[in-house]
Amino acid sequence: MSSTERTPPFRTRFGVPLLAGIPGIAALVGYLYLSTPPESVPAGLSLPVFAVLSGVNPLLLLVVACLLGAYAAPKVGLRSHLVDRAGGGDGLRQRLRPEVGLAVGVGVFGGLVVVALDVALAPFVARDLPQSAVGGAGATAVDVVAYAPVRFLYGGVTEEVLLRFGLMSVLALVGWVVTGRRSDGPGAGVMWVAVAVSAVLFGVGHLPALAQSVELTAALVARTVLLNAVAGVAFGWLYWRRSLEAAMVAHAAFHVPLVALSLAQVALA
Repeated sequence: MSSTERTPPFRTRFGVPLLAGIPGIAALVGYLYLSTPPESVPAGLSLPVFAVLSGVNPLLLLVVACLLGAYAAPKVGLRSHLVDRAGGGDGLRQRLRPEVGLAVGVGVFGGLVVVALDVALAPFVARDLPQSAVGGAGATAVDVVAYAPVRFLYGGVTEEVLLRFGLMSVLALVGWVVTGRRSDGPGAGVMWVAVAVSAVLFGVGHLPALAQSVELTAALVARTVLLNAVAGVAFGWLYWRRSLEAAMVAHAAFHVPLVALSLAQVALA
């Protein structure tokens, strides 16, 4: 944000990320409605009600993250072009254009690295993780395409609001306060700790979904946290050094090789 721009009011800093994150939750609810077998719906609930209720917890977490990020992010110099634009800054396209190439490159490269690490770690979890969980055996191209909006909207946008705008901003603020409130903002050490901790928690946050399909073991937990933390470090660095939107673009681009790999597996099955 340039020196001629004022910090947007709290309601803007809260409301804009909240609105950005809601489409991802809608995509998640829609996917659950379309993909959940009737026999998997809890007794006493209809499928539409079950799908909508499944979105309540992510929505509450999103609200909390936006409240925390709205308070913490401007105090530690973390930026959102969407928020700045709503506060009267330059257009989003003008702000984001210099960052898109780097963000896409980081995201796609990160996706390829994670795929390579997953292949390398496969022998250590082969007994615990069935092929259906690793490679999506039995999935069709329609299944892959139907889940794509969740990857790109919930993963690419909503998770960045939750983990970076909310959690990482607060971690950076706490680290800044604990280390003595330097006049020029948090130092690199504080920011790297915030990046790393939020990345690890990003990995931990993927464990409940995995636990719904397989029994968690130490090897599976380590693999899941590691693969997601590697990506989380890249997204956190972009949020720190560029903007929240750069992290969003990278996270969305991260899923491109994963979707392509899923479609290739379907085609070769």
